[in-house]
Amino acid sequence: MSQKIQAAITGVHGYLPDFVLTNQLLEQMVDTNDEWIRSRTGILERRILKGKDKGTSDLAAPAVKGLLEKTNTHPDEIDLIVVATTTPDMKFPATANITARKAGLGLTPGFDINAACSGFLFSLNTCAKFIESGTYKKVILVGADKMSSIIDYSDRSTCIIFGDGAAAVLLEANEEGYGLQDSIMKSDGSGEEFLHLKAGGSRKPATHETIDAGEHYVFQDGQPVFKAAVKGMADVSGAIMKRNNLEGDDIAWLVPHQANKRIIDATARFMGVDDQRVMLNIERYGNTTSGTIPLCLWDYEKQLKKGDNLILAAFGGGFTWGATWLKWAYDPS
Repeated sequence: MSQKIQAAITGVHGYLPDFVLTNQLLEQMVDTNDEWIRSRTGILERRILKGKDKGTSDLAAPAVKGLLEKTNTHPDEIDLIVVATTTPDMKFPATANITARKAGLGLTPGFDINAACSGFLFSLNTCAKFIESGTYKKVILVGADKMSSIIDYSDRSTCIIFGDGAAAVLLEANEEGYGLQDSIMKSDGSGEEFLHLKAGGSRKPATHETIDAGEHYVFQDGQPVFKAAVKGMADVSGAIMKRNNLEGDDIAWLVPHQANKRIIDATARFMGVDDQRVMLNIERYGNTTSGTIPLCLWDYEKQLKKGDNLILAAFGGGFTWGATWLKWAYDPS
């Protein structure tokens, strides 16, 4: 009898732009201070992509190139590329198509998925289906966002939070029991009023008036978003553990979306996972939206061991949220 095919992560590589926007620099730009930012978010600095005509694909493509080199994978072996992003280079073509060209993937098919800060998780589950069905053998998934392109740097409620970055993972078929085990995904469209980008879509196309009104920047009503994120991430992480008979001690790592350290801490406490087993890089990168979870995997890759149980958890605008349980598929090199 043939073994069940599962989608396993077999490599990860990240890319971060050079410019570092520290809390001290932000103090010179907006009415805020280092202590206020750190106490509320846990962020010390974030990376910003500078340069004329630079977009999300300029973050994604180097991550993909690095991944191919690191895993000794030829571009012709890749069957599909998916980019999870909230900040595509343009409305069309898809940033995945542009990234594929820049990374030398030839005619590899690709498309984008937008589920805000939950984008990487939603995309991971989508990509897994292509592998589990036997349709494709090797898929690249990139989580990438140039959040600086939609942030108002005079709004201290949002400009302190977000940064730019990308990371790519290679997904391959596995028949040894490693890879994605289970997922729970949720959405609630009533969250639109609390976290959105008002203009630039089909409902409110760009005009002089929308630009003058600052409606092309992220709007966030922080308190209801914070409350929904704490409840959403904790509930769904607890639910996936319960239905798979997992206890806190069974989890090698919690890999949470890096939006706010207080949200991360609350989720870990609810799961019964101690601080030493929670991946954190928010202090260095801020919230890179679709990039946060794969960047955590990249940062912690050398600490991961084959068979480790990981819970990936995210919450984003929409609202969207979810949790995925996966078994890590390889040991540190």
